[in-house]
This record gives sequence, structure tokens and C-alpha cells, in this order.
Amino acid sequence: MNAGNLFSKILVILPVLFICFSANGQILDIDSTRIVEMNQETEKQVKEVHSPKKATIYSAILPGLGQAYNKKYWKIPLVYAGFGTLGYFIHWNNGNYQIMRNAYNDFTDDDPDTNSYLDLDGAQYYNLEKEPDITNFKTNVAKQQDYYRRNRDLLVICTFGFYGLQIIDASVDAHFFDFDISEDLTFNWQPTMNSFNRQPVYGLNCTFTF
Repeated sequence: MNAGNLFSKILVILPVLFICFSANGQILDIDSTRIVEMNQETEKQVKEVHSPKKATIYSAILPGLGQAYNKKYWKIPLVYAGFGTLGYFIHWNNGNYQIMRNAYNDFTDDDPDTNSYLDLDGAQYYNLEKEPDITNFKTNVAKQQDYYRRNRDLLVICTFGFYGLQIIDASVDAHFFDFDISEDLTFNWQPTMNSFNRQPVYGLNCTFTF
């Protein structure tokens, strides 16, 4: 093989190699771009979505925790203030119910040493040695006993209702957590004129932006 033939073959091979290396570089660039895009998509998928289910479970486990998960921290004091108020009145009504029940039991038994009913407000206005006053006093104590017991039971039911309400509140807030309420959420309208069968048709053009 002479030098001329060798040189001519090199001239033919070099462009081919150059084209191959260029194509390989483009493939690497494309592959690296695809890898970056795939990583971005993976990060988006891994990114935690605000879950109404989690907010509901958190509020069911600990009142106010769902509100914290929704970043509605200002609602947490309201939740516990509500439970505190209901708990106070349950305790107050239950205490009065216990007093009235003990007074009624002491008044209706045959033991002269059990006379807690004499400590009730208004007991001094009754002559408990006469039949009309005895009947009226017994009736009034029974009514007071039923009154405080009914209020206590209703407040207990309200407490369970308030517990459910704060769970619903956390769930609803979680559903609207990603809802767009920015200034771009608009409704615009303007008059328009179109042509139909070569005749002008007037109307309104409504545009929603969300």
C-alpha cells in the first residue's frame, strides 16, 4: 500500500468518525436532558399533596391537629375554647344535678340524719311539717333534678357534635387548601359582534380566568 492510498483512506475515514462522534454527543445531550426532565417529574410526584384524608384523621385523633396541618393556626384556640366552655357547663350542671339528687333522696328516705335538702336555697320558705308544702317541695326538687340532668346530657351531646364539627372543618379546609383565590380568578364580559349569513349578530363574550 503506497502513501497516497493510505492518505486517501484516512481522508474518507476521518469524516465518518467525526460524524459518529457528533451524533454520539447529541445522543448524550438528549439523554442528559431527558434524565433532568425525568428527575423533575419524579420530584413532582414525590412532592406531598395536601391530603383531606390526613386532615380528617389528625382532627379525629387530636382536636386542632387537622387545623394545624391546614396551617389554620388561628382556629386552634377557638377549638379548645369551645371544648373548655362545654366542659365547664357540663361540670356545673352535673354538680347541681348531684346536689338535687342527694337532696331528693334524703328528703324521701326515712332517715332523719340525712337532711341535705335543708341546705338548698329556698328550703326555708317551706313548712316541711305540713302536707301541701311537703308535696310542693318534693315536686320542685324533682323538677330541678331533671332540669340539670337534661342540660348536662344535652351539653354532652353538643360536645360530640362540636368534636365532629371541627373534623368537618379540617376536612373542608384541606379540600380548598390548593384552591386558587388569587386576583387572576376573574370573570370578564364584553359586547361582541359576529357575522352569520352575512348578517351582524350581537352578543356578549364571557371570559373566565382561573
